[in-house]
Amino acid sequence: MHERRVFHGRRHGRRLRPSRARLLETGLAELSVNISNPPINPGGLFERSAGDPVLGPVGEVWLEIGFGGGEHLAAQAEAHPDIGFIGCEPFMNGVARLMSDIDKRGLRNIRVHSDDARDLMDALPEASITRCFILFPDPWPKARHNNRRIVSRENLDALARVLSDGAELRLASDHMEYVRWMLFHILRHGAFEWLCRGPENWRRRPADASPTRYEEKALARGDACVYLRFRRRDR
Repeated sequence: MHERRVFHGRRHGRRLRPSRARLLETGLAELSVNISNPPINPGGLFERSAGDPVLGPVGEVWLEIGFGGGEHLAAQAEAHPDIGFIGCEPFMNGVARLMSDIDKRGLRNIRVHSDDARDLMDALPEASITRCFILFPDPWPKARHNNRRIVSRENLDALARVLSDGAELRLASDHMEYVRWMLFHILRHGAFEWLCRGPENWRRRPADASPTRYEEKALARGDACVYLRFRRRDR
C-alpha cells in the first residue's frame, strides 16, 4: 500500500439529523470495505450469510467514485439486485444520506468506502470491476488546484488496472473546461475507447442512469451537462 496520501475536500458539513447520525453509528461498520489486508475480494463482500434469502452471489461488481448523496448509487443498486456496488465518498453527510436510502429501500448490495478512492483502488485486484461511475466530480476550477482532480494520469492508471476488459467507465460534468480536461487525459491514456458516435451520445444521460442532485441543480440553472462513456480496451 502507498503511504497515506494528502486528501483535499470536505469530510463533514452540517450537523446530521439524529436519525442519520444513528445510522452511521450503527450501520456503517457493517457496510464498510476493509482494505487493511489487500488484495480484497470484491465479490466476497456480498456473499450471502447462512439463511439469508435476499442476496445471493453477485455476478459483477460496479464502482462509483464520489457518490455525493448516493442518489445514483442507490437507484442503480435497486435496479440491479444481482450486481454488487462499492461506493466511495469521504464526505460523511453524503454517506449518511446514502445510509438512509439503504435503510428505507432495504438495499443489500451496496458496500461503502468512506475515504480516499485511491486507497480502495490500490486494494482491488486487477480486472475486478466491470463498470465505474465518476459523476459530477469536483472540477477544482482554479488552475493551481488542477492536480487535485480525480481524472489524472495516476488515477487513470489505477482504473485501467482494476477495470476488466470491456468494462465501461462513465463520467459526467456540467463544467465544460473539466469535460475537455477529461477527454484530453482519457483519450491520451490509451487504455480507453470513447463510445461516441454522435452528439446525442454525450448530450443525453444514458437511458439506464438516474440523475444526481448535482446534475439536477445544474439543469435547474440552465447549465448543459455532458455524459461521457468509455470502454476499457482489451489488454
